[in-house]
Amino acid sequence: MIAKSQLSYKALPMTDRRSFSEADMEARASAFYEDVRTRHTIRDFSDRPVPQSVIETCVRAAGTAPSGANHQPWHFVAISDPVIKKQIRAAAEEEERKFYEGGAGDEWIKALEPIGTTAHKPHLEIAPWLIVIFAQRWGTFDDGTRYKHYYVPESVGIATGLLITALHHAGLSTLTHTPNPMKFLNDILSRPDAEKPVMILAAGHASETATVPAAAKIKKPLKDILSVF
Repeated sequence: MIAKSQLSYKALPMTDRRSFSEADMEARASAFYEDVRTRHTIRDFSDRPVPQSVIETCVRAAGTAPSGANHQPWHFVAISDPVIKKQIRAAAEEEERKFYEGGAGDEWIKALEPIGTTAHKPHLEIAPWLIVIFAQRWGTFDDGTRYKHYYVPESVGIATGLLITALHHAGLSTLTHTPNPMKFLNDILSRPDAEKPVMILAAGHASETATVPAAAKIKKPLKDILSVF
């Protein structure tokens, strides 16, 4: 919660300044790419436990993301409780059945065929952690008055990317899941109307028999994703 007394501008010296040689920059960029290219979205999780402290540190990393006016319009709910995970799975699969039974349209279903997804979501119970990401539409000052958040989708998207990368860096696998609608998450997790659920992120270790769709290994070449002027 932000106090109105904190809103005045004050310049501070930059800390944590970094300066590398061109060779070191090239090496660090290449090393990061080689690591992050091994990140895979999976659907086959092990039930091997993951310490809560690891999840907390990864969420703390996500919370360092830039955001519109530094309002940090996100909230993360981490769930390991099997009862709550079962509730989330039941509600998510109900929405997914509607999706696959015609709600999505033929074109969308056709696009998903190479990925091999269905309405069956056992990972929502098997993965040791579900992290539900909420976007906050507005904030509340310490005196109870509301204030508007800016660039909410962009800000939450950046934070989510950092979270996925942090979890990968910690040695974990993830799966993004976006059933539609997701209002059931507010109800199950007792989150306020100011927050809109945008994603369920399953996190944990890949099972010994985990697979990756061949289509998911196809990445656009640099020439198709980068223009330089």
